Amino acid sequence: MRVLVAYASAAGSTAGVAERITGVLQARGHDVALRSVDDVEGAEHYDAFVLGSAVHNQAWLPSASDFLAKQRLVLHGKPVWLFSVGSPGALRGPFRRWAMLEENDILARLLDIVTPVEHRLFTGVVTNTTFGRLGALVFRALGGRFGDFRDWDAIEKWGASIADALADQKS
Repeated sequence: MRVLVAYASAAGSTAGVAERITGVLQARGHDVALRSVDDVEGAEHYDAFVLGSAVHNQAWLPSASDFLAKQRLVLHGKPVWLFSVGSPGALRGPFRRWAMLEENDILARLLDIVTPVEHRLFTGVVTNTTFGRLGALVFRALGGRFGDFRDWDAIEKWGASIADALADQKS
């Protein structure tokens, strides 16, 4: 199976997640192409898709949403996994639990376009420039922390589950 891993990244964090998923799929013997959604040509030549975006204001970046809308017919009937990269893991306590609920809002918007096999929300790199000056102050006041919160083990485990599902479909 030919697999396309495509992403929209604001500052590189989502690209890193996509690269790691690509590596896991390749290590398990899959033919995988990694592309920014802006650089995808010939999506109809792929058998399966892993698509992701950074999350801003509880939504995918416009380039990723536009990609899904434009490729709606190509994606129909093929296995599609979606991932989002946001900031919930950078929060603590009740604010973290509240932020994790944004996955439902993100997914609800995407379900109008595509029916994924699965969706995952990961936390990415969160810096004080992520939110702007005022946003960074509010984020810190809510107990937010800055840093790289990508959980590589969880990302690799999810990539392995995709690889297993693809292998089962090949059989």
